[in-house]
Amino acid sequence: MSNSVKMNAIDRFFKISERGSNVKTEFLGAISAYLAVCYLFIVVPGMLSDAGMPIADATVATIWAAILGTVMIAFIANFPIVVAPGLGISAYFAYYVCGAMGLSWQAACAAVVISGFVFFLLTVTRVRQAIIQSIPLDLKLAIVAGIGAFITIIGLKNAGIVVPSQSTMIGLGNMLAPQAYLTILGVIIAGVLINKGVRLGMLIAILAVAVLGVALGVTPTDGVSKMFSADFKIFPTETIFQVDFKTMMTVGIVGVLFSITMVDLFDNMSTLIGLSFRAGFMGKGGEIPGLDKALISDSVATMGAGLIGTPTSTAILESAVGIEAGARTGLCALFLAGFFVLTLFITPVLTLVPAFATACVLILVGYMMMQGTVTKINFHDISTGVPCFFTIFMMPFTFNIATGLGFGVISFVLLKLLCGKAKEISLTMAILAVVFCGILVSH
Repeated sequence: MSNSVKMNAIDRFFKISERGSNVKTEFLGAISAYLAVCYLFIVVPGMLSDAGMPIADATVATIWAAILGTVMIAFIANFPIVVAPGLGISAYFAYYVCGAMGLSWQAACAAVVISGFVFFLLTVTRVRQAIIQSIPLDLKLAIVAGIGAFITIIGLKNAGIVVPSQSTMIGLGNMLAPQAYLTILGVIIAGVLINKGVRLGMLIAILAVAVLGVALGVTPTDGVSKMFSADFKIFPTETIFQVDFKTMMTVGIVGVLFSITMVDLFDNMSTLIGLSFRAGFMGKGGEIPGLDKALISDSVATMGAGLIGTPTSTAILESAVGIEAGARTGLCALFLAGFFVLTLFITPVLTLVPAFATACVLILVGYMMMQGTVTKINFHDISTGVPCFFTIFMMPFTFNIATGLGFGVISFVLLKLLCGKAKEISLTMAILAVVFCGILVSH
Protein backbone atom coordinates (compact mmCIF):
# COMPACT_ATOMS: atom_id res chain seq x y z
CA MET A 1 0.00 0.00 0.00
CA SER A 2 1.49 3.37 -1.03
CA ASN A 3 2.02 6.19 1.45
CA SER A 4 -0.66 8.32 -0.24
CA VAL A 5 -3.22 5.52 0.06
CA LYS A 6 -2.33 5.05 3.74
CA MET A 7 -2.64 8.77 4.40
CA ASN A 8 -6.02 8.87 2.65
CA ALA A 9 -7.21 5.95 4.78
CA ILE A 10 -6.06 7.71 7.96
CA ASP A 11 -7.72 10.93 6.80
CA ARG A 12 -11.04 9.17 6.17
CA PHE A 13 -10.97 7.17 9.41
CA PHE A 14 -10.26 10.17 11.65
CA LYS A 15 -12.17 12.66 9.44
CA ILE A 16 -9.13 14.95 9.50
CA SER A 17 -9.92 17.02 6.40
CA GLU A 18 -13.62 17.01 7.21
CA ARG A 19 -12.87 18.74 10.51
CA GLY A 20 -10.55 21.28 8.91
CA SER A 21 -7.31 19.85 10.24
CA ASN A 22 -4.26 17.98 8.93
CA VAL A 23 -1.78 15.43 10.24
CA LYS A 24 0.85 18.05 11.09
CA THR A 25 -1.62 20.08 13.14
CA GLU A 26 -2.80 16.97 15.01
CA PHE A 27 0.81 16.04 15.77
CA LEU A 28 1.77 19.49 17.00
CA GLY A 29 -1.44 19.71 19.01
CA ALA A 30 -0.52 16.39 20.62
CA ILE A 31 2.92 17.72 21.59
CA SER A 32 1.37 20.82 23.16
CA ALA A 33 -1.21 18.76 25.07
CA TYR A 34 1.43 16.26 26.18
CA LEU A 35 3.60 18.95 27.73
CA ALA A 36 0.52 20.28 29.51
CA VAL A 37 -0.60 16.92 30.94
CA CYS A 38 2.68 15.09 31.63
CA TYR A 39 2.80 16.54 35.15
CA LEU A 40 0.04 14.02 35.97
CA PHE A 41 2.63 11.26 35.81
CA ILE A 42 4.49 12.92 38.66
CA VAL A 43 1.66 14.24 40.84
CA VAL A 44 -0.87 11.38 40.63
CA PRO A 45 1.64 8.64 41.60
CA GLY A 46 2.65 10.78 44.58
CA MET A 47 -0.97 10.73 45.78
CA LEU A 48 -1.28 6.99 45.17
CA SER A 49 1.88 6.34 47.15
CA ASP A 50 0.20 8.16 50.07
CA ALA A 51 -2.57 5.57 49.74
CA GLY A 52 0.00 2.80 50.16
CA MET A 53 0.94 1.94 46.57
CA PRO A 54 4.61 1.42 45.65
CA ILE A 55 5.64 4.67 43.94
CA ALA A 56 7.39 3.02 40.96
CA ASP A 57 4.37 0.83 40.20
CA ALA A 58 1.97 3.71 40.78
CA THR A 59 3.89 5.75 38.20
CA VAL A 60 3.83 3.17 35.41
CA ALA A 61 0.25 2.20 36.29
CA THR A 62 -0.83 5.83 35.81
CA ILE A 63 0.93 5.95 32.44
CA TRP A 64 -0.63 2.67 31.29
CA ALA A 65 -4.08 3.89 32.37
CA ALA A 66 -3.51 7.04 30.28
CA ILE A 67 -2.41 4.95 27.30
CA LEU A 68 -5.51 2.75 27.52
CA GLY A 69 -7.99 5.59 28.01
CA THR A 70 -6.51 7.82 25.31
CA VAL A 71 -6.33 5.01 22.74
CA MET A 72 -9.95 4.15 23.50
CA ILE A 73 -11.22 7.68 22.90
CA ALA A 74 -9.02 8.01 19.78
CA PHE A 75 -10.46 5.00 18.00
CA ILE A 76 -13.98 4.82 19.43
CA ALA A 77 -14.97 8.48 19.78
CA ASN A 78 -12.43 10.27 17.52
CA PHE A 79 -11.97 13.03 20.12
CA PRO A 80 -8.62 14.90 20.62
CA ILE A 81 -8.75 14.31 24.35
CA VAL A 82 -6.53 12.70 26.98
CA VAL A 83 -8.34 10.20 29.21
CA ALA A 84 -6.35 9.39 32.33
CA PRO A 85 -6.55 9.44 36.14
CA GLY A 86 -7.11 13.09 36.99
CA LEU A 87 -5.94 15.12 39.99
CA GLY A 88 -9.35 15.61 41.58
CA ILE A 89 -10.49 12.01 41.46
CA SER A 90 -7.01 10.79 42.46
CA ALA A 91 -7.01 13.03 45.53
CA TYR A 92 -10.50 11.78 46.37
CA PHE A 93 -9.30 8.17 45.93
CA ALA A 94 -6.14 8.57 48.01
CA TYR A 95 -7.20 10.91 50.80
CA TYR A 96 -10.91 10.17 51.22
CA VAL A 97 -11.65 6.64 50.04
CA CYS A 98 -8.29 5.23 51.22
CA GLY A 99 -7.94 7.80 53.97
CA ALA A 100 -11.11 8.92 55.76
CA MET A 101 -13.13 5.87 54.67
CA GLY A 102 -10.29 3.52 55.59
CA LEU A 103 -10.27 1.27 52.49
CA SER A 104 -7.10 -0.39 51.26
CA TRP A 105 -6.00 0.72 47.81
CA GLN A 106 -6.79 -2.79 46.55
CA ALA A 107 -10.41 -2.50 47.70
CA ALA A 108 -10.61 1.05 46.32
CA CYS A 109 -9.42 -0.20 42.92
CA ALA A 110 -12.18 -2.82 43.04
CA ALA A 111 -14.66 0.02 43.60
CA VAL A 112 -13.21 1.80 40.55
CA VAL A 113 -13.77 -1.29 38.40
CA ILE A 114 -17.37 -1.60 39.57
CA SER A 115 -18.00 2.13 39.07
CA GLY A 116 -16.70 1.79 35.51
CA PHE A 117 -19.24 -0.95 34.93
CA VAL A 118 -21.93 1.31 36.40
CA PHE A 119 -20.82 4.07 34.00
CA PHE A 120 -21.09 1.58 31.14
CA LEU A 121 -24.64 0.58 32.14
CA LEU A 122 -25.68 4.22 32.54
CA THR A 123 -24.29 4.90 29.05
CA VAL A 124 -25.85 1.99 27.16
CA THR A 125 -29.18 2.75 28.84
CA ARG A 126 -28.65 6.39 27.76
CA VAL A 127 -29.03 7.74 31.31
CA ARG A 128 -25.77 9.72 31.10
CA GLN A 129 -26.79 11.14 27.72
CA ALA A 130 -30.20 12.10 29.10
CA ILE A 131 -28.52 13.96 31.97
CA ILE A 132 -26.30 15.93 29.60
CA GLN A 133 -29.15 16.70 27.21
CA SER A 134 -31.36 17.90 30.07
CA ILE A 135 -28.93 20.67 31.02
CA PRO A 136 -30.09 23.96 29.40
CA LEU A 137 -27.78 25.60 26.86
CA ASP A 138 -27.11 28.60 29.12
CA LEU A 139 -25.85 26.29 31.88
CA LYS A 140 -23.72 24.39 29.37
CA LEU A 141 -22.11 27.66 28.31
CA ALA A 142 -21.59 28.49 31.99
CA ILE A 143 -19.88 25.11 32.46
CA VAL A 144 -17.43 25.99 29.68
CA ALA A 145 -16.74 29.41 31.22
CA GLY A 146 -16.44 27.91 34.70
CA ILE A 147 -13.92 25.36 33.50
CA GLY A 148 -12.01 28.26 31.94
CA ALA A 149 -11.91 30.00 35.32
CA PHE A 150 -10.92 26.72 36.98
CA ILE A 151 -8.06 26.13 34.52
CA THR A 152 -6.88 29.72 35.05
CA ILE A 153 -6.68 29.40 38.83
CA ILE A 154 -4.77 26.12 38.43
CA GLY A 155 -2.27 27.95 36.20
CA LEU A 156 -1.96 30.85 38.64
CA LYS A 157 -1.51 28.41 41.54
CA ASN A 158 1.14 26.38 39.70
CA ALA A 159 3.04 29.60 38.98
CA GLY A 160 2.93 30.73 42.60
CA ILE A 161 1.10 33.89 41.54
CA VAL A 162 -1.94 32.96 43.64
CA VAL A 163 -1.19 31.49 47.07
CA PRO A 164 -3.13 30.55 50.21
CA SER A 165 -3.65 33.32 52.76
CA GLN A 166 -4.86 32.98 56.35
CA SER A 167 -6.38 36.46 56.39
CA THR A 168 -7.98 36.60 52.93
CA MET A 169 -8.11 32.89 51.96
CA ILE A 170 -6.18 33.56 48.75
CA GLY A 171 -3.59 36.23 48.01
CA LEU A 172 -0.83 37.36 45.70
CA GLY A 173 2.39 35.35 45.76
CA ASN A 174 5.96 36.58 45.43
CA MET A 175 6.09 38.16 41.98
CA LEU A 176 9.90 38.32 42.17
CA ALA A 177 10.08 34.52 42.33
CA PRO A 178 11.35 33.10 38.99
CA GLN A 179 8.32 30.80 38.66
CA ALA A 180 5.97 33.80 38.78
CA TYR A 181 7.71 36.14 36.36
CA LEU A 182 8.63 33.31 33.96
CA THR A 183 4.95 32.39 33.80
CA ILE A 184 3.99 35.99 33.02
CA LEU A 185 6.70 36.04 30.35
CA GLY A 186 5.28 32.82 28.93
CA VAL A 187 1.79 34.35 28.75
CA ILE A 188 3.22 37.34 26.86
CA ILE A 189 5.22 35.14 24.45
CA ALA A 190 2.26 32.86 23.73
CA GLY A 191 -0.16 35.79 23.44
CA VAL A 192 2.01 37.68 20.95
CA LEU A 193 2.65 34.56 18.85
CA ILE A 194 -1.03 33.58 18.80
CA ASN A 195 -1.95 37.14 17.82
CA LYS A 196 0.46 36.84 14.90
CA GLY A 197 -1.20 33.59 13.83
CA VAL A 198 1.61 31.26 14.93
CA ARG A 199 -0.08 27.91 15.63
CA LEU A 200 2.88 26.75 17.71
CA GLY A 201 2.64 29.75 20.03
CA MET A 202 1.66 27.75 23.11
CA LEU A 203 4.24 25.03 22.52
CA ILE A 204 7.00 27.61 22.00
CA ALA A 205 5.99 29.36 25.22
CA ILE A 206 6.10 26.11 27.24
CA LEU A 207 9.53 25.18 25.90
CA ALA A 208 10.90 28.71 26.38
CA VAL A 209 9.79 28.86 30.01
CA ALA A 210 11.12 25.33 30.67
CA VAL A 211 14.54 26.21 29.20
CA LEU A 212 14.71 29.49 31.15
CA GLY A 213 13.75 27.59 34.30
CA VAL A 214 16.73 25.27 33.82
CA ALA A 215 19.02 28.22 33.06
CA LEU A 216 17.95 30.05 36.23
CA GLY A 217 18.33 26.93 38.34
CA VAL A 218 14.68 26.71 39.43
CA THR A 219 13.94 23.54 37.46
CA PRO A 220 15.39 20.32 38.95
CA THR A 221 17.69 18.53 36.50
CA ASP A 222 18.62 15.51 38.60
CA GLY A 223 16.04 13.49 36.64
CA VAL A 224 18.42 13.33 33.68
CA SER A 225 21.12 11.53 35.66
CA LYS A 226 18.53 9.27 37.29
CA MET A 227 17.37 8.15 33.86
CA PHE A 228 20.67 6.41 33.28
CA SER A 229 20.99 4.87 36.71
CA ALA A 230 17.47 3.93 37.81
CA ASP A 231 16.10 0.43 37.50
CA PHE A 232 13.05 1.19 35.38
CA LYS A 233 9.75 -0.61 35.66
CA ILE A 234 7.75 -0.87 32.47
CA PHE A 235 4.79 -2.81 33.91
CA PRO A 236 3.03 -2.24 37.26
CA THR A 237 3.59 -5.77 38.53
CA GLU A 238 2.69 -4.83 42.13
CA THR A 239 -0.66 -3.18 41.31
CA ILE A 240 -2.08 -4.83 38.19
CA PHE A 241 -5.03 -7.15 38.92
CA GLN A 242 -4.61 -6.57 42.66
CA VAL A 243 -8.29 -5.65 43.10
CA ASP A 244 -9.91 -6.80 46.34
CA PHE A 245 -13.60 -7.36 45.61
CA LYS A 246 -14.10 -9.41 48.79
CA THR A 247 -13.18 -6.54 51.12
CA MET A 248 -15.04 -4.12 48.90
CA MET A 249 -18.24 -6.07 49.48
CA THR A 250 -17.87 -5.96 53.27
CA VAL A 251 -17.34 -2.24 53.86
CA GLY A 252 -20.58 -0.74 52.63
CA ILE A 253 -20.35 -0.99 48.88
CA VAL A 254 -23.32 1.29 48.21
CA GLY A 255 -21.85 4.32 49.95
CA VAL A 256 -18.39 3.88 48.45
CA LEU A 257 -19.69 3.28 44.94
CA PHE A 258 -22.12 6.18 45.14
CA SER A 259 -19.40 8.59 46.22
CA ILE A 260 -16.88 7.51 43.56
CA THR A 261 -19.49 7.29 40.79
CA MET A 262 -21.17 10.62 41.49
CA VAL A 263 -17.93 12.57 41.91
CA ASP A 264 -16.58 11.38 38.57
CA LEU A 265 -19.90 11.33 36.69
CA PHE A 266 -20.47 15.07 36.94
CA ASP A 267 -16.79 16.03 36.83
CA ASN A 268 -16.21 14.08 33.62
CA MET A 269 -19.50 15.16 32.09
CA SER A 270 -18.72 18.84 32.65
CA THR A 271 -15.20 18.47 31.25
CA LEU A 272 -16.47 16.72 28.11
CA ILE A 273 -19.01 19.50 27.55
CA GLY A 274 -16.32 22.18 27.91
CA LEU A 275 -13.78 20.48 25.66
CA SER A 276 -16.40 19.61 23.04
CA PHE A 277 -17.48 23.25 22.88
CA ARG A 278 -13.92 24.48 22.33
CA ALA A 279 -13.33 21.83 19.66
CA GLY A 280 -16.44 23.01 17.81
CA PHE A 281 -18.32 19.74 18.30
CA MET A 282 -21.31 21.21 20.13
CA GLY A 283 -24.36 22.07 18.04
CA LYS A 284 -26.41 25.25 18.38
CA GLY A 285 -28.86 23.52 20.69
CA GLY A 286 -26.13 22.15 22.93
CA GLU A 287 -26.07 18.64 21.44
CA ILE A 288 -22.70 16.89 21.05
CA PRO A 289 -22.37 14.41 18.15
CA GLY A 290 -20.29 11.39 19.11
CA LEU A 291 -20.91 11.88 22.82
CA ASP A 292 -22.23 8.32 23.20
CA LYS A 293 -18.94 6.90 21.96
CA ALA A 294 -16.91 9.18 24.22
CA LEU A 295 -18.92 8.03 27.24
CA ILE A 296 -18.49 4.37 26.26
CA SER A 297 -14.74 5.00 25.93
CA ASP A 298 -14.34 6.48 29.38
CA SER A 299 -16.45 3.80 31.07
CA VAL A 300 -14.35 0.98 29.58
CA ALA A 301 -11.18 2.94 30.35
CA THR A 302 -12.28 3.27 33.98
CA MET A 303 -12.76 -0.49 34.33
CA GLY A 304 -9.29 -0.96 32.86
CA ALA A 305 -7.78 1.68 35.15
CA GLY A 306 -9.07 -0.09 38.25
CA LEU A 307 -7.61 -3.40 37.07
CA ILE A 308 -4.26 -1.72 36.31
CA GLY A 309 -4.22 -0.12 39.75
CA THR A 310 -5.28 3.53 39.45
CA PRO A 311 -8.29 5.73 40.24
CA THR A 312 -11.04 6.46 37.71
CA SER A 313 -9.98 7.57 34.24
CA THR A 314 -11.57 10.83 33.15
CA ALA A 315 -11.28 13.45 30.42
CA ILE A 316 -8.34 15.69 31.35
CA LEU A 317 -8.92 19.45 31.37
CA GLU A 318 -5.50 20.26 29.94
CA SER A 319 -6.51 18.52 26.70
CA ALA A 320 -7.82 21.99 25.89
CA VAL A 321 -4.23 23.04 25.17
CA GLY A 322 -4.06 20.65 22.21
CA ILE A 323 -7.50 21.73 21.04
CA GLU A 324 -6.50 25.39 21.13
CA ALA A 325 -3.39 24.43 19.11
CA GLY A 326 -5.72 23.17 16.35
CA ALA A 327 -6.21 19.46 17.11
CA ARG A 328 -9.69 18.25 16.18
CA THR A 329 -9.54 14.46 15.81
CA GLY A 330 -8.65 11.21 17.51
CA LEU A 331 -5.36 11.18 15.60
CA CYS A 332 -4.11 13.73 18.14
CA ALA A 333 -5.16 11.35 20.93
CA LEU A 334 -3.38 8.49 19.16
CA PHE A 335 -0.18 10.54 18.94
CA LEU A 336 -0.58 11.36 22.64
CA ALA A 337 -0.91 7.66 23.50
CA GLY A 338 2.33 7.08 21.60
CA PHE A 339 4.05 9.81 23.61
CA PHE A 340 2.78 8.16 26.79
CA VAL A 341 4.38 4.86 25.73
CA LEU A 342 7.70 6.67 25.28
CA THR A 343 7.18 8.26 28.70
CA LEU A 344 7.52 4.81 30.28
CA PHE A 345 11.23 4.99 29.40
CA ILE A 346 11.91 8.61 30.39
CA THR A 347 9.83 9.25 33.49
CA PRO A 348 12.67 11.02 35.43
CA VAL A 349 13.04 13.58 32.62
CA LEU A 350 9.45 14.76 33.15
CA THR A 351 10.76 17.05 35.88
CA LEU A 352 12.39 19.16 33.14
CA VAL A 353 8.89 20.42 32.27
CA PRO A 354 7.77 21.78 35.67
CA ALA A 355 4.26 22.91 36.52
CA PHE A 356 5.10 26.59 36.07
CA ALA A 357 6.24 25.93 32.48
CA THR A 358 2.72 24.91 31.49
CA ALA A 359 1.04 27.44 33.79
CA CYS A 360 1.28 30.17 31.14
CA VAL A 361 -0.75 28.20 28.60
CA LEU A 362 -3.31 27.12 31.20
CA ILE A 363 -3.98 30.79 31.92
CA LEU A 364 -4.41 31.53 28.22
CA VAL A 365 -6.60 28.47 27.68
CA GLY A 366 -8.77 29.70 30.54
CA TYR A 367 -9.18 33.00 28.72
CA MET A 368 -10.05 31.20 25.48
CA MET A 369 -12.71 29.08 27.19
CA MET A 370 -14.30 32.19 28.68
CA GLN A 371 -14.15 33.89 25.29
CA GLY A 372 -17.35 33.54 23.31
CA THR A 373 -19.34 31.87 26.10
CA VAL A 374 -20.10 34.42 28.82
CA THR A 375 -21.55 36.95 26.35
CA LYS A 376 -24.00 34.33 25.07
CA ILE A 377 -25.50 33.59 28.49
CA ASN A 378 -28.87 35.20 29.25
CA PHE A 379 -27.89 37.16 32.36
CA HIS A 380 -30.89 39.48 31.89
CA ASP A 381 -33.18 36.71 33.21
CA ILE A 382 -32.18 36.34 36.85
CA SER A 383 -33.64 32.83 37.06
CA THR A 384 -31.13 31.79 34.38
CA GLY A 385 -28.31 34.23 35.05
CA VAL A 386 -27.81 33.51 38.77
CA PRO A 387 -27.46 29.72 38.27
CA CYS A 388 -24.92 30.39 35.51
CA PHE A 389 -23.10 32.84 37.77
CA PHE A 390 -22.93 30.19 40.51
CA THR A 391 -21.69 27.58 38.04
CA ILE A 392 -18.89 29.80 36.74
CA PHE A 393 -17.54 31.00 40.08
CA MET A 394 -18.10 28.00 42.34
CA MET A 395 -15.88 25.82 40.14
CA PRO A 396 -12.64 27.75 40.84
CA PHE A 397 -13.62 28.90 44.34
CA THR A 398 -14.35 25.35 45.55
CA PHE A 399 -11.66 23.87 43.30
CA ASN A 400 -14.20 21.33 42.10
CA ILE A 401 -16.02 21.17 38.77
CA ALA A 402 -18.85 18.94 39.99
CA THR A 403 -19.54 21.25 42.94
CA GLY A 404 -19.88 24.24 40.61
CA LEU A 405 -22.33 22.33 38.45
CA GLY A 406 -24.24 21.27 41.57
CA PHE A 407 -24.74 24.86 42.72
CA GLY A 408 -25.86 25.79 39.20
CA VAL A 409 -28.40 22.98 38.90
CA ILE A 410 -29.88 23.46 42.39
CA SER A 411 -30.22 27.24 42.03
CA PHE A 412 -31.68 26.83 38.52
CA VAL A 413 -34.46 24.55 39.76
CA LEU A 414 -35.21 26.66 42.84
CA LEU A 415 -35.25 30.00 41.01
CA LYS A 416 -37.33 28.74 38.09
CA LEU A 417 -39.80 27.25 40.55
CA LEU A 418 -40.05 30.37 42.74
CA CYS A 419 -40.17 32.74 39.75
CA GLY A 420 -43.21 30.95 38.33
CA LYS A 421 -41.29 29.29 35.49
CA ALA A 422 -41.72 25.68 36.56
CA LYS A 423 -42.40 24.65 32.94
CA GLU A 424 -38.74 25.25 32.17
CA ILE A 425 -37.70 22.57 34.68
CA SER A 426 -37.40 19.11 33.18
CA LEU A 427 -37.93 16.01 35.30
CA THR A 428 -34.26 15.08 34.87
CA MET A 429 -33.12 18.50 36.11
CA ALA A 430 -35.40 18.19 39.14
CA ILE A 431 -33.92 14.77 39.96
CA LEU A 432 -30.39 16.13 39.45
CA ALA A 433 -31.09 18.95 41.89
CA VAL A 434 -32.15 16.44 44.57
CA VAL A 435 -29.04 14.29 43.90
CA PHE A 436 -26.75 17.31 44.11
CA CYS A 437 -28.36 18.42 47.37
CA GLY A 438 -27.44 15.03 48.83
CA ILE A 439 -23.89 15.22 47.47
CA LEU A 440 -23.22 18.78 48.70
CA VAL A 441 -24.72 18.18 52.14
CA SER A 442 -22.71 14.99 52.65
CA HIS A 443 -19.45 16.56 51.39
